[in-house]
Amino acid sequence: MAEILERSSYLVKVRVEVPAEKVEASYQAMLKDLAKRVRIPGFRPGKAPLKVVEARLGREELLKDLKERLVEETYPEAVRELGLLPVAARVVEEELKEGEGFRYVAEVENYPEVRLPDWRSFSLEVSPPEVTEEMVDKALEELRHRYAELVPVDREAREGDHVFVRTEEGVEFPIDLSKALPHVREALLGKRAGEVVMVPVLNKEGEKVREARTEILEVKTLELPELDEEFAKTLEAESLEDLRTKVRQRLEAQAQRAYQEARERAFLEKLAEGLEAEIPPSMVEAEERHLLEHLAEDLYRQGVTLEAYLKALEEKGELPKFKEELRQEALKRVRRSLAKEKLAEELKPEVTEEEWQAYLQAVARSYGMSLAELKREFGERGLARLRAAYVQDKALRQALAQI
Repeated sequence: MAEILERSSYLVKVRVEVPAEKVEASYQAMLKDLAKRVRIPGFRPGKAPLKVVEARLGREELLKDLKERLVEETYPEAVRELGLLPVAARVVEEELKEGEGFRYVAEVENYPEVRLPDWRSFSLEVSPPEVTEEMVDKALEELRHRYAELVPVDREAREGDHVFVRTEEGVEFPIDLSKALPHVREALLGKRAGEVVMVPVLNKEGEKVREARTEILEVKTLELPELDEEFAKTLEAESLEDLRTKVRQRLEAQAQRAYQEARERAFLEKLAEGLEAEIPPSMVEAEERHLLEHLAEDLYRQGVTLEAYLKALEEKGELPKFKEELRQEALKRVRRSLAKEKLAEELKPEVTEEEWQAYLQAVARSYGMSLAELKREFGERGLARLRAAYVQDKALRQALAQI
């Protein structure tokens, strides 16, 4: 039997009573299970009488394990019976007497009740996109650079050239002077093919430790195609004007997508800021752990451990600030998640099977997988989470269409 003793916001106190016959049955089942695994001198494995097993392990210790076992067995059923959605719980009281039932009180952090603000009255301060002639010109210039060719030149190296060199170890490679380190660029500028130069080698502090003998094999420059009818046709446009039109349309499509994404972000931020909910601390703490896991992965790729990073922050006196910022970011993420979930619950967007399968196909392509491989990789739970996220995103788009 389970009952709610007290409810205050997300915190719920629950009392669960386990009948004496169930307590005894669980105790005997636990003893039988232990008897198969515990080795007792004078008995073959699994053949020792239960009373001997009980005496060997100690009744007091066994009853302690029994209480944990009974909580594990009865708690999930109790919260289902009471209609709770726990995010965390702890046993605060328990009582087990010989020949009687087991009673315990659990303090449950329940999933929060959420109320959304009047989002239909929102005003989003996001400027609509504008594609100017200057933007079109810049995009066309980028296209020219994309289709540029490196051609050899019989002159000294200039800014923006590519210099092909051979080191004293015999290694050959090109150096883009527009991206080279300042001391390397300075050593190569003004030099021609066939010349040998001494390129400074610096340590981590930027101090010259030696000079490397470097032979210049070739100097090449980027030759841009003319922005004319012929260039337009190489890009499958009927004319230069047609190319400008296509470039403009592409920029407008990109701007529209960026505009829609900006509106979605602004809407979600206002929705999350305005929602009413008493959020259990355990939800925020779980999100903090999630953020730290991502940070640890990023640091690992840079050859740094999370522990070393946190220690460095502590030595600089910046750890308290880091922890506060981490907590605030975790809280924002939890509020955004609750807002999207509640919005989807309110709007109930319909997702057809055809639409869902098309979305899965797109996700599979993005991962470089077949649909069958994706389903295998995600499993039932993963696909359920993916579908919930898709429904929430669709609800977000539907809400934006109403304001």
